[in-house]
Amino acid sequence: MCGIVGAIRQTSNAVEFLVEGLKRLEYRGYDSSGIAVDTPNGIARVRRVGRVASMEEAANEVGLSGYLGIGHTRWATHGGVTEPNAHPHVSNDLIAVVHNGIIENFESERARLQALGYAFSSQTDTEVIAHAVHYEYTHAHQGQLFAAVQAACKHFHGAYAIAVIAQDQKDELVVARMGCPLLVALGDSETFIASDVSAVIAHTRRVVFLEDGDVARLTTAGIAALVDKTGNSVERAVRVSELSLASLELGPYNHFMQKEIHEQPKAIADTAEVLIDDAFHPEIFGEKAAEVFNDIHSIKILACGTSFYAGLTAKYWLESIAKIPCDVEIASEFRYRDVIADPKQLIVTISQSGETLDTMEALKYAHSLGQTHSLSICNVMESALPRESELVFYTRAGAEIGVASTKAFTTQLVALFGLSVTLGILKGHVDAAKQQSYLEQLRQLPGSIQHALNLEPQIVLWAQQFAKKSDALFLGRGIHYPVALEGALKLKEITYIHAEAYPAGELKHGPLALVDENMPVVVIAPHDKLLDKVKANMQEVSARGGELFVFADLDSNFTESEGVHVIRTPRHVGDLSPILHTIPVQLLSYHAALARGTDVDKPRNLAKSVTVE
Repeated sequence: MCGIVGAIRQTSNAVEFLVEGLKRLEYRGYDSSGIAVDTPNGIARVRRVGRVASMEEAANEVGLSGYLGIGHTRWATHGGVTEPNAHPHVSNDLIAVVHNGIIENFESERARLQALGYAFSSQTDTEVIAHAVHYEYTHAHQGQLFAAVQAACKHFHGAYAIAVIAQDQKDELVVARMGCPLLVALGDSETFIASDVSAVIAHTRRVVFLEDGDVARLTTAGIAALVDKTGNSVERAVRVSELSLASLELGPYNHFMQKEIHEQPKAIADTAEVLIDDAFHPEIFGEKAAEVFNDIHSIKILACGTSFYAGLTAKYWLESIAKIPCDVEIASEFRYRDVIADPKQLIVTISQSGETLDTMEALKYAHSLGQTHSLSICNVMESALPRESELVFYTRAGAEIGVASTKAFTTQLVALFGLSVTLGILKGHVDAAKQQSYLEQLRQLPGSIQHALNLEPQIVLWAQQFAKKSDALFLGRGIHYPVALEGALKLKEITYIHAEAYPAGELKHGPLALVDENMPVVVIAPHDKLLDKVKANMQEVSARGGELFVFADLDSNFTESEGVHVIRTPRHVGDLSPILHTIPVQLLSYHAALARGTDVDKPRNLAKSVTVE
């Protein structure tokens, strides 16, 4: 949620980068935006509610220009969506601040600063940062912005990434991080900051990832000073980003979600490649993986949203293939309950961004209880969760811009399937013949995914019917129940149609009361051992006048009839069937959203990277 950019340049206008960078961060979700630039006449600021384009137009109208500046896209938490609540926030025309995260003690800080004579013009928690820095800058640390920011940060409890400029310090930009992502990008006589690398990749690939507690002073020459949470000077490694600029462009597609759905054959092939080439060798997950895997007897998966559904799918694989007990918990719930810790349990965290705050805090909580064995499955190199974890597996989905996750989800499933087989081999439950069978399934999967994408014209016709509805029900059984959950979530996210998912066997325990001719019922019905059970559940729907939309396999014995519509995916692909059946529910949601005219890539009220509670 929210996005930060900043620049200190020697000869070029910072405003150009700030606007461009904020546009590249729009996918993170926001409702207002703004920039502040240090000009010869002082700090000039432009803020607007709505899209970055509106703010850009306003900045152009006033001819905003300068070599030093900061920018922000805000997703409202404290205070409504108004221009006074938009960032940057300014204190006494001297200090300007942008901030991601939440200052949990902002009320007591607000009272402290009001007692010191500061007046507040917004409802946000961020404004306390601006005033706190101003107080330190004009009192205990006169004219020393770097020291003032360090001192101010000692007052804050919570999560934050902040960037600060001072009107009378035109050659420095100060940043700090605690719990929210922030990086420094090193150019040629110019230095940038951003919430993620997509904002800077057009200018430089040399990046430094700040760690929790870091405070840095930046100049056009790079990082002039950097201290950690103890106040000691440190150095952080300079890394070269491999992110492709082309992956951030739409190309021939109308939306990023459409592009990312169609990129899945390649994303899955790229992610599966390392599993196939190394034949499920434990070191795929880290140098210590074999030692760790041999030391554990159970698994707990912690994740949120779509990643949580990936974990629910993995539970079936881990228990059937590796014969290892597995629990799956929503990360935001796990961290607030009394947990019975087990040092022999592997904590697996799943996150596209690697910065999901609830998942990160849940992992830290598990570590505090003595559960040291941890594995992160993530799509972003060097993000927070991998750095906090003992082991890591990076999916190779590439940049995912659309808020509704598609290729990140299916590549997570590939990674989790690989984990299940790897553990099964180590634990002696997967023999050589079975191992070869699993390898062949992975090799065939990208082709099967492409076949599923070829069903798009048929799914478009279904979507036109769904676009007229206000509710929908998704059903699945066994390992395909999480696919139903994911299908319902996608429909909710981008069409705003209310949708629920249930295990099909639960119909008669309540949901059947909702079924009538106005309630479309989507059924995930592959040709597996539960097919006959699913067919019986479908009869319950038909008997009550419900209209069925069935995603089946080529070898499933279904006949279309009045009120029963069937689309057949490729032949049943065995254990990997949940990945294949995810494709049509993604396409259904996408095309229903198009028919309803919603903002596919930036659905209302949602953000891509959830870095606040």
